[in-house]
Amino acid sequence: MESRTPENPAGPDDAASPDPAAREPIPEGVNAPGVTGHACVQSYLKTLDSSPGVYRMLDAESRVLYVGKARNLRARVSNYARPSGHSGRIDRMIRETASMMFLTTRTEVEALLLEQNLIKQLKPRYNVLMRDDKSFPNILVAKDHPYPQIRKHRGAKKDKGAYYGPFASAGAVNRTLNQLQKVFLLRNCTDSTFESRTRPCLLYQIKRCSAPCVGHVSEAEYAGLVKDAERFLSGRSTEMQGKLAAEMEAASEAMEFERAAALRDRIRALTQVQSSQGINPRGVAEADVIGLHMEGGQACVQVFFIRANQNWGNRDYYPRTGSGAGPEEVLEGFVGQFYEGKEPPRQLILSHDLEERDLMAAALSERAGRKVEILVPQRGEKAELVAGAVRNARESLARRMSESATQAKLLQGLAEAFALPAPPARVEVYDNSHIQGAHAVGAMIVAGPEGFIKSQYRKFNIRGEDLTPGDDFGMMKEVLKRRFTRLLKEDPDRQGDTWPDLLLIDGGAGQISAVAGIMAELGVEDIPVIGVAKGIDRDHGKEEFHRPGKQPFALRHNDPVLYFVQRLRDESHRFVIGAHRQKRSKAVGATPLDEIAGVGATRKRALLTHFGSAKAVSRADLADLKAVDGISAAMAQTIYNHFHDGG
Repeated sequence: MESRTPENPAGPDDAASPDPAAREPIPEGVNAPGVTGHACVQSYLKTLDSSPGVYRMLDAESRVLYVGKARNLRARVSNYARPSGHSGRIDRMIRETASMMFLTTRTEVEALLLEQNLIKQLKPRYNVLMRDDKSFPNILVAKDHPYPQIRKHRGAKKDKGAYYGPFASAGAVNRTLNQLQKVFLLRNCTDSTFESRTRPCLLYQIKRCSAPCVGHVSEAEYAGLVKDAERFLSGRSTEMQGKLAAEMEAASEAMEFERAAALRDRIRALTQVQSSQGINPRGVAEADVIGLHMEGGQACVQVFFIRANQNWGNRDYYPRTGSGAGPEEVLEGFVGQFYEGKEPPRQLILSHDLEERDLMAAALSERAGRKVEILVPQRGEKAELVAGAVRNARESLARRMSESATQAKLLQGLAEAFALPAPPARVEVYDNSHIQGAHAVGAMIVAGPEGFIKSQYRKFNIRGEDLTPGDDFGMMKEVLKRRFTRLLKEDPDRQGDTWPDLLLIDGGAGQISAVAGIMAELGVEDIPVIGVAKGIDRDHGKEEFHRPGKQPFALRHNDPVLYFVQRLRDESHRFVIGAHRQKRSKAVGATPLDEIAGVGATRKRALLTHFGSAKAVSRADLADLKAVDGISAAMAQTIYNHFHDGG
């Protein structure tokens, strides 16, 4: 791969290249300073050949306007050099172009993969950009215990077990897990809770668990339940129902009426699972059904996840349309970015064709290590699935446009109420939580024209060792110092969209004074800061607003802006309290064993089961530690040294 640039050939985005190889700059003088538009593009043609690759178009301030890929770089760039024949969007982009950068690749597939990588990294204004990039949850049937646990899993698949998914959302996983508990009676408790039980928990009483923790089911019987659950998650639910029906009939004939009734309840629960999934296509075993609807310059993409002939949920996305891209380009950009870092299914069933469908299929196949097929059906069951996805996309976009109009009015009202120069595009709200200084955590939530931007939320573990327990001012100072120190380092020129237009702080005059001090120290004094304090009797609706160096003021009781600020503050409370509880519960479950390198969950469980407590482990001699199942002589020495100042 070869990089070509008029200035610095090795830029900060080199890490995005899948194969960083030798780079050479275009000879100086290719593009004269100040030359823009078609003349600028034309000046690069003599340096290009017919190699495949990726090109970047930059404005006069070196901001990336557009990233594209080409089978033939010279041919593609020569198209931009023509003074006519372009859409309004492309014409605007060319007029703003002041320089270009090029990166050649071995194949066009490699160029496509690199293009999507760079788009996600650089977020150019004229490219289609997928905004939400969260990972998807799976169901994990853990296999590191004699009685496997069934649970939700998100992230890298490092735990031993069988994974089923992806599901569209945590809600879709939770609904399925809830129904699976009714049908297969598998445990969902942690291993430590399992080991400590002496009698069945409430889930056993309400027929959601078979209580393996206290021996109400044998290991072999439980293994049969696990196998049945995996059959269902693999799409063999009809086989499961037949098996359960045969067992129920046999139990009834043997006059085992209690067992027959239990099997009847499981069959009913299984039927309920299937009916609650809605769409369960017969002819589609594994696919993502992707429907696009565009209106008023905005787009909504609806994705249905079909796995094992079952509907595992749907989710909507709102890609940025690149200042006017058409449906084929929007969907191609979405598909390329959506599967960056995610394994594509065997089929993609789309509502619109892609500009280069075969190329995208080849790129996804290369990424997955197997064949990936892209279909645009015109009739039959697959076409009906796509129609349903498009209908959902249309309805979701209508709701979003309605909500956006309301949000725009609220942001305009916020600007008028707080004397801001313009409606804020990004509002950051800060709060912190602790119990007498313990388990302190700070949090930031973000809102903008489209509502809460949850992908931008951040939590901060308070690190300041010199802070007095319960020092809210000191905690807020630490949070803001860390936040803006990083912003100044990553985007000192404020060219990105991560700089706030307004800060809302949960607190009154003292908090605002502390915040103003830290912002002045950092040299960031041009961002408005508003403190939201509970007013008289700390009642909702009597909030007072504080600004540095000004008198506090209040909004009228029924002002929509007041309700909006309350919603922002309540969301920050919800987020920071959740982070605090998570940190506190993790601390409660911690033991000194967590501090020993090499002692993970399995070894920790083995040690606690053998000795009964972490304290007993700390008192054990070397020979006793070696006797624990799964603890080698070297690990036993490490554990012994940890508690006896030997390491």
